[in-house]
Amino acid sequence: MNRSQYEEIKAAEWDYAVKRMEGIRNCKDPLVRYREGRPIIDIKHMLMTSAEIYADRPAFYDKDKPGGEYRAITYRQTLDEVNALGTALLNLGLKGKHIGVIGENCYQWALSYLAVVCGVGVVVPLDKELPAEELKNLCRESDMAAIIYTPKYRGMFHDMRWLGNVPMELYICTEASAESEELNLPALLELGRQKLAAGDTSYADVIIERDKMGMLLFTSGTTGISKGVMLSHGNIAEELMASPTLLQVKPSDIFFSILPLHHTYECTCSFLQPLYCGASIAYCEGLRHIPKNLAEIKPTMLLCVPLILESMYKKIWQQVRKSGMEKKLRKLLKINRISRKVGLNLVPKKITDVFGGRMRTIIVGGAAIDPDVLRGVQDFNITAVQGYGLTECGPICAMNPDVGFKDEAAGYAPPGFDLKIHQPDPETGIGEICARGGNIMLGYYKNPEATAEALQDGWFHTGDLGYLDDDRFVYITGRKKNVIITKNGKNVYPEELEYYLDRSPYVQEVMVWGKDSEGSGETLIYASILPNAEEVAQALGENYSEEQVYDLISAEVDRINENLPLFKKIKKIDIRKTEFDKTTTKKIKRYKEANKISG
Repeated sequence: MNRSQYEEIKAAEWDYAVKRMEGIRNCKDPLVRYREGRPIIDIKHMLMTSAEIYADRPAFYDKDKPGGEYRAITYRQTLDEVNALGTALLNLGLKGKHIGVIGENCYQWALSYLAVVCGVGVVVPLDKELPAEELKNLCRESDMAAIIYTPKYRGMFHDMRWLGNVPMELYICTEASAESEELNLPALLELGRQKLAAGDTSYADVIIERDKMGMLLFTSGTTGISKGVMLSHGNIAEELMASPTLLQVKPSDIFFSILPLHHTYECTCSFLQPLYCGASIAYCEGLRHIPKNLAEIKPTMLLCVPLILESMYKKIWQQVRKSGMEKKLRKLLKINRISRKVGLNLVPKKITDVFGGRMRTIIVGGAAIDPDVLRGVQDFNITAVQGYGLTECGPICAMNPDVGFKDEAAGYAPPGFDLKIHQPDPETGIGEICARGGNIMLGYYKNPEATAEALQDGWFHTGDLGYLDDDRFVYITGRKKNVIITKNGKNVYPEELEYYLDRSPYVQEVMVWGKDSEGSGETLIYASILPNAEEVAQALGENYSEEQVYDLISAEVDRINENLPLFKKIKKIDIRKTEFDKTTTKKIKRYKEANKISG
């Protein structure tokens, strides 16, 4: 089936997509600057049309072996291999089944995801960092019929298979092994090619049901409870058409893929979005390989969490200070803010090379970032902005445009999406952020109670607290479940205090919580802090004592307390020696840490 036949069969959905794109192109919002997108019906239609428009352009850059050279995989080749693998999976009897994908970021992961979602069944991306027992639970809860995994996970799923822990039918590895008789991707691709050559059109002829579940994703569990989020092709199509209107993506762009692909932020924004826009995706070999891979591929776009960008930024200035060039560089960057307006770039090559030498745009999401870090990266002639989203929103709720952005804001709703504040505080305007649009999930898998609580009158209640400014930019103040309510009814947002503490060079990680005093019953604010060993050593010398560290951190807390009202002041601190337990997107698992503290 070709593109025009597909559009004819799905005439009503094609008509909707055309009108949706016309609405985007004709909207009067001055922040909507890029209107070159095209209407798409679903992910299959997106891939089909991208392969037609960008046929011989590289869709992916990947390595056949660790430490090898990047090889390019074109859009045409990608579609051919998706059709081959999809045809093979259908011939295995997997039509309509739930199929898991797990492993490191690589072309085989992307190929497996696309093959499943574009005509086989429901794709279930799994977090590769989860322990085996939790993965078993998710396999059961998701009603998974098959799993596709990279070689690193062969042993784990081999054990599940032979011990009968999970009632799955098929186990498929992305690579063949002489020691294993399991199914593997190379063999399935060959089977699919043979079937296609013999005239099998079963996969090519599949019509996607746009508004039914196509993806089942599990939330990362900072609260200890993972929920299965049901997303449709329509949810993702809405994201792909609307998001690049605020921030430009060019066919010449190369996205550097760092974050785990099972996470919706990376999956939608750094995998499906570039494919829609005709750009390329280059896979990082792992966090310790970031500098080497950046130098090799020289990407132009990067999506990351605050921890990654803040770490890169801090290391740059640490090296500058060690070289004795801090004053000179700050003066140069100040001049550069003016000179770049007329096209002159005074940023030293050593700094731009840290980001690969061609970095154009960095988008930060997943948590709040210090606006000063964004401004600092912008001084390197790189557009650095925040975005805001949740798995339930596919994930984008809001993002900063690349022109007219606000460093302190989490973002601005793309055209056709909407945000509101539920029950705002009369004084501060802070309330629960609610989102509405075609990107909002279908609901939680087999959990109607949680679905009814989250989706009310067409609005998704995010659980995040914040406010909207006069320009409709959204600002996040914290999580509804984390807010500390003092005995006199005041609200304290731990994220605000953590932000202040995080700005200290001596603080590496911090978590703030509230606890009622046993004596007075007053709600006291506590902070657990992991010091930055390198900065502490620079301030105190190498042979410092625990008491000296405590005094140094206490002085930082006292400095912050000076500017806080009494009910927000941090009363007690705990100096940690180990990192907090975190999710794979580097968010602290508050429920676990709170249990440790209370225990």
